[in-house]
Parts: sequence; structure tokens; C-alpha cells
Amino acid sequence: MTRGRLVLGGLVALALAGLLFAWSLLGSATIAKDTSFTIPAGASVSSVANKLEAEGLITSASGFTLQARIFGSDAPIQAGEFLLTPGMSQGDILEAFQSGDVIRRFVTIPEGMPSILVWERLMAEELLTGDIDVPPEGSILPDTYAFERGQSRKSLVEQMQAAMDKALAEEWAKRRPGIPVDTMREALILASIVEKETGKPEERRMVAGLYSNRVRTGMMLQADPTIIYPITKGKPLGRRIRQSEIAAVNGYNTYTKVGLPEGPITNPGRASIAAVMNPENTGALFMVADGTGGHWFADTLAEHNANVAKWYAIRRERGEM
Repeated sequence: MTRGRLVLGGLVALALAGLLFAWSLLGSATIAKDTSFTIPAGASVSSVANKLEAEGLITSASGFTLQARIFGSDAPIQAGEFLLTPGMSQGDILEAFQSGDVIRRFVTIPEGMPSILVWERLMAEELLTGDIDVPPEGSILPDTYAFERGQSRKSLVEQMQAAMDKALAEEWAKRRPGIPVDTMREALILASIVEKETGKPEERRMVAGLYSNRVRTGMMLQADPTIIYPITKGKPLGRRIRQSEIAAVNGYNTYTKVGLPEGPITNPGRASIAAVMNPENTGALFMVADGTGGHWFADTLAEHNANVAKWYAIRRERGEM
């Protein structure tokens, strides 16, 4: 009986030793800190294993490859940038590679950012690849977008443009009957003016209502941003508008042409698009700054002139006049 137990114990010990030896052949992960690891497109398991070993993240490339063949799923490894953290085993690393759990980075396009500045922002993002032209004005939906290291700028712009097409179509489908624009393109143009004409979200529908009234009655829109756009393509002017610029005749200046500009003057956000589709029911035809970033609105010229006088008084108090 004692001899049998000794033999059994020996066999168990031998088996455990064999398992430990086999496991040592597989190697282990040695991730000391959060580490970014990039897998290029088309990489094989063995090439990835060699890269992991070369970067000191595992002890044995051949062991990692063997473990992948024995214990890994049939799913291929994915290209991209991965975050490897302390405590991850080789199995965890392989699972992350096979699941495509890549690092996502983000770029934000604020509401009202013109396409020239969108282009500058994307070209300055070093983790994106490839060249792009300045996107057509109004084609980008302001939002925050995720991207991966090495993604092309072209594909990200296409994603932003698809988002705008979708948002515009959704808001157009909910438009109120009787709005003074006949097409989604016209709605987009008017929304770009609304976006540039107010810094207060709560004013958007009121501003949309005012400009809708002007379009409906055939009044000139007289929106200052339409003077600036042909000069700077949407960038800040950095000075006061000159009288010669107010009098300039072109496809955008709504001080010298009736109706909408020939195209958008910025990339409007979804809220401004929605405001144009459902403008405030108002009789307002005039507005002037109120000194707080918002506006006073008026139905008549007499009311407007009184509001202008108040605005001038504020500017005089500030030493601006």
C-alpha cells in the first residue's frame, strides 16, 4: 500500500514537472507598464510574436506562437494599435489581438467650424495618414469622431460627410410645413447662417425664425458672416468689416444680393439645422447685439432703431465708440 502511494505520488510529481516544463516553453508576458503596440495590416502571428519579444513584452516568440496554435481561437489577429497593460497574460494579449480591441483616438469638430479649419485640424493630426483637399463647405457634421492610428484622413472625412448627409436627411424629414426653403441644400445654407449669427444655443430657433421671415418676404438677409466668408473662407476676419466689403457684389454677400448665399458659409451643427427646419413662430425681422453675446429682436424698424441706440450706448460705455 505504501509503495503504491509512493509510485502514484511520483507519477503525479512527474506529470506536474512535465506540465511546468511545457508551460515554461510557452513563455510568459512581461508587461511592466501600459504600452502601445501596433500590428500592421497583413501581419502573421509569428511576425507579431517576434515583435512582442523584440519589444520586451513576452519572453518567447516561439512560445507565444505555440500557445496561439494550441489554445487560441480560429479568429485571425487584427491590424491596429492595441493597449497592453501589466497583468495581461499571453492569452489575454492574443484575445485582444483577435477581438480587434484597438485604441480609439478622437478628433472634435466644433459646431460652426468652417471646412478650411477642419482641413487644418485633420492635417495637423500626426496619427492620420494621407493628404486631402479642403472638404466642400457645409459637408462636415460637427461632432466627435473616433479614429485609429494610421487611418487615412480621406476615410475620416467620408465618415464626417456621411454623418452630415444622414443628419440633414433626418431633420428634413421632420421639417415643419411652410418653411421658406425648398430643398435640403437651401436648408443647409440657411442653417450655416444661423450657426454663425448667434453664440447662444437658446437663440437658434429665434434667429432661424427671423431669417426665415426675411427669405419669405424677399428682404435682403444682411448677415455679416456672408460678407466675411468670401474674404477668409470662414476664418476670423480679425478686424471690422470695411464699407467696401459691405458693398462688394459676389455670390455670398447678402448685403448686395436678395435671398440665400450661393453656398454654406460654415459647417452647421445639428441644432442649427433643426432650428431651420422648425423655426420660432415670430414676426421679427431685425436683430442687434445686446452686449451679452445674444441679441435684441424687433418686428419693426422703429423698434430696431431703439435697440440699436441701446447697443451704441453699451459700446460707448465700454469705450468702443
